Amino acid sequence: MQADYASPVKPKILIVDDQADIRRLVRFALEDAGFALFEAPNGQLALQLARALRPDLIVLDQVMPGDVDGLDVLQALQAESGLSGTLTLMLTSRQEPRDKQTALAAGANYFLTKPFSPARLLEVVMVMLKSRDTAPH
Repeated sequence: MQADYASPVKPKILIVDDQADIRRLVRFALEDAGFALFEAPNGQLALQLARALRPDLIVLDQVMPGDVDGLDVLQALQAESGLSGTLTLMLTSRQEPRDKQTALAAGANYFLTKPFSPARLLEVVMVMLKSRDTAPH
């Protein structure tokens, strides 16, 4: 898979995880592919940044401490007309089939479990963005 994103405009990706090591690993996996990367350590800041940045894709942890977890972020995104079409990749340690079903039902476009391969993460992100770019508008 080609490492560089072909679009002249850098897609914006928001990385949301309460663990700094995971955010760093996701950034490492995506940083050489030509994306504009942003980070949030919690769901509340993720929503603020999503509203301000209008990211093309959000890599989102499902389980985060505080009042706003990943599912809450998904539901809030779906409720806002300007954000309801935002691509979302749920990246979580939850591995039960019901967790995947819940995330997809809440609006996630893809579900990937931790631990994850950085190469697989990049591949999924590239496919998600490419499918968005080739979808009829």
